[in-house]
Formats: sequence, structure tokens, C-alpha cells
Amino acid sequence: MELEELGALFGDGATVGESAGGDRFARPTVDVPLSSWHDALLTARDDLACDFFDWLSAVDELPDGFTVIAHVYSTSLLHGLLLRVSLPRLSPAVSTVVPVYPGAAWHERETHEMFGIDFTGNDALTPLLLPPEFEGHPLRKEFVLASRVAKPWPGAKEPGESEHTVSKRAPMRPPGVPDPSEWPGGRV
Repeated sequence: MELEELGALFGDGATVGESAGGDRFARPTVDVPLSSWHDALLTARDDLACDFFDWLSAVDELPDGFTVIAHVYSTSLLHGLLLRVSLPRLSPAVSTVVPVYPGAAWHERETHEMFGIDFTGNDALTPLLLPPEFEGHPLRKEFVLASRVAKPWPGAKEPGESEHTVSKRAPMRPPGVPDPSEWPGGRV
């Protein structure tokens, strides 16, 4: 299907982009407004024969918000499609697509847990991968990875260094990790 036809199929507010990826793995991308997310996946399933839900995840577009991305595929027509929706940084939420693609349930749970994105209409967003006492959303860019600061890297830092020799340089924080005194609550 041509890009112009895809644009007409997804309606006003949708932006059809050039194929993502390359060669035989290329997929057209369709950016849809937040209010059209659920309907866009229905269109992909019903009008484009995308009967296979492949995956759903998010990208932290700091400071603009988040982009939720879903990849669907047609097993009969052998074509795929990337659908994307932008969400605000504060209180990110989008409607669930589990009624359209039941296989999205696990992906929505993981995206909720890792990014803090709510999927309205999905009442099963229980923790999936992290322990119950875990606080925060580790795939958000502002999330501080405390283990990078609290525990030294196990490998050699310089050629010839090992755990038995003294480091030739002062320890450094990894890029993007603030000083522990600047962390919320001041804890390591």
C-alpha cells in the first residue's frame, strides 16, 4: 500500500512517514493523535489485515514526553506497520489496545512498570519484572542508576590495572549520574 493511501486510511491528524528500518525489514510508520490510538490499531487489524501483534514499548523523549510504539504484522499479506503516539511528560496515559490485540497485555504491563505510562482501560497493570518494593521507573531518563555509583565497576579501568593494584585516577561518576547528595532524598 502506498503512503498516501495509508494516510487516507488513518484519517485526519495521522502522519505517515517513510519506512523505518531498511531493505526487506522496512516498515511504514504512522504517527497518530492520542485520541486516535485505539482506532488506529483497529484500522491496522481490520483494514490492513495486520493480524499479528508483535510488540509495544515506549521511548523517553526527554523533555518532550514519551512516544508509545506498536509493531503489527500481516501474516497473510506479509507487511508490517509501526504505529506511534506521543504522550505528555506529566501523567502519561493512553488507551489500552488489549481488546484489539490480546497479546498486548504483557507489553502494556512492562511499559507501565518501566516508564510509568498508564494504559486506561487495562486493570491488570500489576508489577511484572521488578520486586514489589522497587520505587520508580528504571527506563525513564531521569531515573538514577544507584548501582553505578554505590558499587565499583568489577573490571579493570586502565590497561594493567586489576583489583590488586591501586587505581591511577580518581573515581568518576558515569555520565548522566548526579552526585548522590543531589538525589531525591539524598540516598544512595
